[in-house]
Amino acid sequence: MEGDVISGFSDGTQLDSRVVQTFQKSFVQVQDILDQNRLLINEINQNHESRIPDNLSRNVGLIKELNNNIRRVVDLYADLSSSFARSMEVSSEGDSSAGTFKSDGKATSQKRIRSG
Repeated sequence: MEGDVISGFSDGTQLDSRVVQTFQKSFVQVQDILDQNRLLINEINQNHESRIPDNLSRNVGLIKELNNNIRRVVDLYADLSSSFARSMEVSSEGDSSAGTFKSDGKATSQKRIRSG
């Protein structure tokens, strides 16, 4: 399967199977973190509702862990976005329909610039 070409886009764009595997791996990582966050949020809510001082103190660490997990998800999605953009650029190289042209006939770049 490595190096195979996969077609799955309505415009005929093809992706290398390694790219698809990378996406799948990243999405599994994201889902695992989101599942962990659901458990953390449930525990935080239970601790909050209990109003027991030790449980409320424990929430500080749980909330920090939750925040770190959210950062990891954001980073994974940013990496996925960059990887996808790169793979689309590579797959469209040499494609006459890639990009748009100015009135002078020169190609324009359609790269999205991320803030941050």
